[in-house]
Amino acid sequence: MSHTPNRQDFDHYMAPNYAPQQVIPVRGEGSRLWDQQGREYIDFAGGIAVNSLGHCHPVLVDALKDQGEKLWHLSNVFTNEPALNLAKALVDRTFADKVFLCSSGGEANEAALKLARRWAVDNHGEHKDKIISFYQSFHGRTFFTVSVGGQPKYSQGFGPVPGGILHANYNDLESVRKLVGDDTCAIMVEPMQGEGGIVPGTQDFLQGLRDLCDEHNALLIFDEVQTGVGRSGELYAYKNYGITPDILTSAKSLGGGFPVGAMLATDAVAKSLVIGTHGSTYGGNALASAVALAAVEFIDTPEVLEGVKKRHDLFREHLETINRKYGVFKEIRGMGLLMGAQMSDAYEGRAKDILPLAIEEGLMALIAGPNVLRMAPSLVIPEADIAEGMARLERAIERLVAAT
Repeated sequence: MSHTPNRQDFDHYMAPNYAPQQVIPVRGEGSRLWDQQGREYIDFAGGIAVNSLGHCHPVLVDALKDQGEKLWHLSNVFTNEPALNLAKALVDRTFADKVFLCSSGGEANEAALKLARRWAVDNHGEHKDKIISFYQSFHGRTFFTVSVGGQPKYSQGFGPVPGGILHANYNDLESVRKLVGDDTCAIMVEPMQGEGGIVPGTQDFLQGLRDLCDEHNALLIFDEVQTGVGRSGELYAYKNYGITPDILTSAKSLGGGFPVGAMLATDAVAKSLVIGTHGSTYGGNALASAVALAAVEFIDTPEVLEGVKKRHDLFREHLETINRKYGVFKEIRGMGLLMGAQMSDAYEGRAKDILPLAIEEGLMALIAGPNVLRMAPSLVIPEADIAEGMARLERAIERLVAAT
């Protein structure tokens, strides 16, 4: 007997760690989605910065179909051509010499942190184990990564957290200087904090971190899970700053919707990840690698990357126009097509109230904490969809203001 799932099925069958919207999308094309009732939505959420080319982009669909008829999965007892091609593409386009493939951003960050600790032991001894991260950062949901992340609400209630983890204030280099020392093995930072409110790192701050790592023989890890693969207007955000990390992590936009992650590192660091030190059952999966390669090759072009910067300006112009009319935002910030609008004092903590109103108006958006409206659309979203999506956002904000 056939059954059409509904929102109540989530509450009945699924673990209660999420609270999804009531609508269930069933079809997507480009930057538009349709739900079970056939209602259309414009997508400014992008699967939380994952759907880098929107929904069902033909380049990704063709890559998936083509590889799906050849080879899906082998295990790490063998390698495969798509994985090798993806690794080569990432090395050729970045500072890195070596790539570790996995299935998610959390896995990529877990690998980066383990590698940093192993490198420190190999080169400096057991005492060099301290990891410095930042308050309001987010690095994943494994116990190690959630502990390194600077939001205690995600690690509380699960028992003792791993030791040797310190937190400083983002964009405050002096707070890092107070923590760094000869026992520091790595500093992990998002070049722009995502879940922490869409806060770009300043040039001086990120350069200062690079200098401190060099001074104390520590590694600089850039978590580019959310900012990577075109999201910032460059293939990776470190290129915007001209600052090279020792390790970089990538996921989200890398697969355009197919689960994949990658850790990139220099030869000098990666050599500590010897046989048996780490692994991933699905890492380097042929299907994921084929789709990710198609995404990287399509995105890393002047047309797409320059288009991201142009679309950033359009989003900003629309948001500023809305704000001149309603005064709901204190600051509009971000890089490329990862943008945040911080709520004004009169609407403090009300960003989350916009989302259900936006859904009713036919727009999907995000928040980054209770006080920042976040947008992470397709990197190739048509300008007409930006305009229409902003018109729907304005109607949602008008309703928010009217109800206040």
